[in-house]
Amino acid sequence: MIKVLLAEDQSMVREALAALLSLEADLEVVAQAARGDEVLAAARAHDVDVALLDIEMPGISGLDAAAELRDRLPAVKVVILTTFGRPGYLRRAMESGADAFLVKDAPAARLADAVRRVLRGDQVIDPALAAAALADGPSPLTEREREVLRVASDGATNAEIAQALNLSQGTIRNYLSTAIQKTGARNRAEASRTARDKGWL
Repeated sequence: MIKVLLAEDQSMVREALAALLSLEADLEVVAQAARGDEVLAAARAHDVDVALLDIEMPGISGLDAAAELRDRLPAVKVVILTTFGRPGYLRRAMESGADAFLVKDAPAARLADAVRRVLRGDQVIDPALAAAALADGPSPLTEREREVLRVASDGATNAEIAQALNLSQGTIRNYLSTAIQKTGARNRAEASRTARDKGWL
């Protein structure tokens, strides 16, 4: 029996996925989590084989939870599930150690098949997303530019961003200017929106 951990912050979606997976004779959802920062402990406590992780969760993201699992429990296979088919998310998921990346509207049979395939050592990627990621290319933003845009996207001033990231306001202005230029945006709000839409943040 394949032991599965399901991490998804929306309880209705989580319960529906658990019910669908329980129809498979060889799969058992042995643990559920509503937050990203609960994933590692739940995976450890239930000795899971595969973790199905949503990207956007409170605590830490599914991508960060995937990286934690890779570092602490490398035998656990990771399937990233997302509502947002953004090419940048796919790249970041693979960098964080995910074994599969699927959009949530994929048929349940495809999800169950992905669970079995990652245990055999396969990598499973939604084909449309793979094509889009190749066409889109890698994120042009550095890690620091992404951090600055993340904080700026909440409407923070330069002074607030500088304080949050422990940098000078001049440095923040430089990072924002470069990020705006790289995203082809007219201002910081548009740069944040573009980066988020592409899955770079």
